[in-house]
Amino acid sequence: MEIRKVAVVGGGTMGNGIVTVFAINGFPVTLVETKQEYIDRAMSNISSSLDRMVKKETITEEVKNSALAKISRVTGVENIDPDTDIVIEAVFENKDVKLSIFNTLDGLLKPESILASNTSSISITELAPKNRADKFIGMHFMNPVPVMKLVEIIRGYSTSDATYEDIKELTLKLGKVPVEVQDYPGFISNRILMPMINEAIFALMEGVANKEDIDSVMKLGMAHPMGPLTLADFIGLDVCLAIMEVLYNGFNDPKYRPCPLLKKMVAAGKLGRKSGEGFYKY
Repeated sequence: MEIRKVAVVGGGTMGNGIVTVFAINGFPVTLVETKQEYIDRAMSNISSSLDRMVKKETITEEVKNSALAKISRVTGVENIDPDTDIVIEAVFENKDVKLSIFNTLDGLLKPESILASNTSSISITELAPKNRADKFIGMHFMNPVPVMKLVEIIRGYSTSDATYEDIKELTLKLGKVPVEVQDYPGFISNRILMPMINEAIFALMEGVANKEDIDSVMKLGMAHPMGPLTLADFIGLDVCLAIMEVLYNGFNDPKYRPCPLLKKMVAAGKLGRKSGEGFYKY
């Protein structure tokens, strides 16, 4: 199936980034949020992102204006056009909320429409509506979406080969690099990344080194663009904890046990950049 008409549910950091990428690549895309104020905020962020691209000469002013014209806005999942070819969910990591969205969409969209989730860790198989499981898939973009090339394409238990091929082709049209992943906790990116971050937090808690030195070791010794504690702040410590808990519960393996310091910081509301303080102050 040729995918042309796209909708993205959720206008947060990931959602507005996904909308931006589709729009600059010429796709008509609908931004879906629950309130007009959230739509306005998302559009402001999209416009600012496009302005930065123009300033860096990544895109032209004409491409920016064309991209903005490609974006339509809808309040409420139930108001999405049933003729939409693919709907990508990019709301916060809550299984029940995502299930509610997908069950609504399953009853609304044309039979051939594909449903995708940008979840970073929740099981694709468990999120899939029973009547559309063959057309359900994970499409995990990386943050910041307009910059990062990788897209993890996660196959649920019942995802069809045709659906996978459609999403692989779509990913390539966006100028991204698709990587096929099977549906296991954390997929590939977070199954490897989050235990590293968690171990860095254990090292800090145990006094092995201070936060700056832990980050310096990984930046200067391992050529990482940022240290694991800085990265945790960027991602959000609450998100890191949620993913570690998915890994811990999914595998029942103590090697995925969330660090007590991480749990304590989340309980204290020290979530990183978005709260103004995590391992560092912002």
